[in-house]
Amino acid sequence: MRPLVRLGVTPNMLTILGLLLSVLTAFIIAQGFLLAGGLLVLFAGIFDMFDGAMARVRNAASTFGAFFDSTFDRYSESIILFGLLFYALQRPGLRDALWPFPHEQPWMVALIYIAAVGSLMVSYAKARAEGLGLECKTGLLARPERVVILAIGLLTGTVMWALVLLAIFSHVTVIERIVHIKRVSRQPSEMSAANVLVDARDNSAGNRHLPTNLGMNEVKAPSVHPVPTIVPPFSGGVHQE
Repeated sequence: MRPLVRLGVTPNMLTILGLLLSVLTAFIIAQGFLLAGGLLVLFAGIFDMFDGAMARVRNAASTFGAFFDSTFDRYSESIILFGLLFYALQRPGLRDALWPFPHEQPWMVALIYIAAVGSLMVSYAKARAEGLGLECKTGLLARPERVVILAIGLLTGTVMWALVLLAIFSHVTVIERIVHIKRVSRQPSEMSAANVLVDARDNSAGNRHLPTNLGMNEVKAPSVHPVPTIVPPFSGGVHQE
């Protein structure tokens, strides 16, 4: 990253270049070059890490940069899936040797849609939780795993099974995050209730020694006795003034 920094390249420039690379990847996949598309999916996934590395080298990490990067990541993933969708729509007689069911084209179209929705919901669940001040990094299928699964499917000719994994486990990840946030969001209220109970017990125990026969305007003066000491000039004792 350091040579690029000296050339004046910024993290946001790399984010935009990553989006353009995803557009190129989608175009290659749409033309039916699945092997090349799989390689580009992996490269685009690695390229997505460059903007973060650039921000650290430049010491230019910012709130807007993180927002900009996350937003463009969603576009990048959706564009690549659109390229795969275009590939499926152009091939009514699509055949997958390892797919046991007939009519592969409708299956692929449906799986791409379900996988795209699951991908967006995984990211949305995390973003919504963080918007509420809760950390949410749990889940089986975050973006790096989704990139690897799709790339392997394209490289090995098992796109249908890769889409099955994406369609199922992306929604499993959303459910995991919902359960996690439900558990985490209960902890503050439970801790507050426990603290209130402890305070009530402490107050109750402390009030046992308070006098009950004092009037509303009466204040009982504390009984203070001299404390003997041998340290001059306080050898005569210490009294409250």
